[in-house]
Amino acid sequence: MTARLLYIEDDKRIVEATRKGLTKEGFEVEIAYDGVAGSRLASTYPYDLILLDINLPLMNGFEVCDAIRQRGIATPILMLTALGDIDDRVKGLNQGADGYLVKPFNFRELLARIHALLRRSKMAYEQNAELLREADLEMNLIAKTVSRNGQVIKLTAREYEMLEYMLRNKGRVLSKIDIAESIWDMNADTNPNVIEVFINYLRKKIDHDFEPKLIHTKRGLGYVLHAE
Repeated sequence: MTARLLYIEDDKRIVEATRKGLTKEGFEVEIAYDGVAGSRLASTYPYDLILLDINLPLMNGFEVCDAIRQRGIATPILMLTALGDIDDRVKGLNQGADGYLVKPFNFRELLARIHALLRRSKMAYEQNAELLREADLEMNLIAKTVSRNGQVIKLTAREYEMLEYMLRNKGRVLSKIDIAESIWDMNADTNPNVIEVFINYLRKKIDHDFEPKLIHTKRGLGYVLHAE
């Protein structure tokens, strides 16, 4: 499966050279040229890894990293920057970055760092694959049960699949198309109204009698599951 990377960097010369190399290595690379755009993309679409520069227009890399983590997004972040001071490295890691590479960097070293972070992320995912949680909502993937605040919640098979998908992507805005393509096969009825109906079913079961509310609508974008 092709890994999808988000590259947040304002130097177009570096971007094009690095993207060309990563594409040849089989990665799918999406670019953001400023911090605001990068933060928005990281919160809207699922990525396997984020390459993040520090000196960015509109919103610096430290702020972007902090914003991503504040939304509960655990995507691995590798900071790429000309700032080599130890204090900057520590600050980046404290903001939630998973690694740090000083520019100018050797492409082979960048590639090795990316593969290492992807392997670590996969291992962590597999180790925690039995339970999915957000606030007091818990899904046991082995027993196929869902509970909130210790209270068992009965879901249909389709509701369970949709909730599992949203929990695996918690903190990310999921469009109706994202949900439809992940839950329904290509020949099924994927009318947007169908998604709305199932979202309402889930809200009644996991949100109606509980606080905080977990399923939120982002007008014109889709839905996001997270505790505010």
